[in-house]
Amino acid sequence: ISKNGLFQSVSAAMWRTRAPDDSRSTTNGDSARGETAESEKDPDLVVQSKPPEQITMPKSEQKEEEPAKKEEGPEKPKKPVQMKRVGSAGLRTDSVLQKKTGNLKEFFSIGKKLGQGQFGTTFKCVEKATGKEYACKSIAKRKLLTDDDVEDVRREIQIMHHLAGHPNVISIKGAYEDAVAVHVVMEYCAGGELFDRIIQRGHYTERKAAELTRTIVGVLETCHSLGVMHRDLKPENFLFVNQKEDSLLKTIGFGLSIFFKPGDRFNDVVGSPYYVAPEVLKKRYGPEADVWSAGVIVYILLSGVPPFWAENEQGIFEEVLHGDLD
Repeated sequence: ISKNGLFQSVSAAMWRTRAPDDSRSTTNGDSARGETAESEKDPDLVVQSKPPEQITMPKSEQKEEEPAKKEEGPEKPKKPVQMKRVGSAGLRTDSVLQKKTGNLKEFFSIGKKLGQGQFGTTFKCVEKATGKEYACKSIAKRKLLTDDDVEDVRREIQIMHHLAGHPNVISIKGAYEDAVAVHVVMEYCAGGELFDRIIQRGHYTERKAAELTRTIVGVLETCHSLGVMHRDLKPENFLFVNQKEDSLLKTIGFGLSIFFKPGDRFNDVVGSPYYVAPEVLKKRYGPEADVWSAGVIVYILLSGVPPFWAENEQGIFEEVLHGDLD
């Protein structure tokens, strides 16, 4: 937002780019893996879209020099990515789902690729018995190197079943496993990401933003009442069912989600830099971190730009912790 109070919109390239090796489709893209919190350990932080490397946490007492801001809007930052803790390595050869499943290709015909992620690929598929279209996310087992990775896959599927029936949560059709991959078949959404519609519009009107916000917080209310924290809310994790203006909005991206009980506090730093709550960076948070992320989305709906931005992730973290909004 400029100093004169006018809304200022920028193109997608100004504050969100997609690297070739982690590109996502606007239709049922691949979601990131999650990580269970541990109450006593102080986890390492790594950027998930590239080989593990240490991230320096922002200092809580002394603020480092911040990148200069330009009047015309945010500088182009690095791609917002999910962050998670990585455990000790070890190739997985046993069953992930811990039960026998049918052969995916006996029930579905696999079509074009919809998206590519770190752990696997999402394809369009058609159920042979009904001709109905679905999206199939195939997670490569060779990339599940730790017990935590395997548990993340199991928990993501469990949470999707746990939230089944909500009109604004992506529905899961089933999960299959073979020698090379775990296949999660889910509802197919052809309308694209909420993020892309924001870019197309520049920003939303207050009335339309209010409608979308009502949907988003409605999903949060249901998740939290059922003991689920999403932990990666962002416009990229909301899909429209179709291209219509009044299309239903669906929540995806439960790879970082986790079950919780009232009073639980977590210390693992997960999420996406623009949307992560200060409590997450301080390593003590609960479901209120989702509410912060929803607030960031509302800001972007109305302005077309994120409230906290910098040239790199460390700078974004500093802005989230210490930045002032006009």
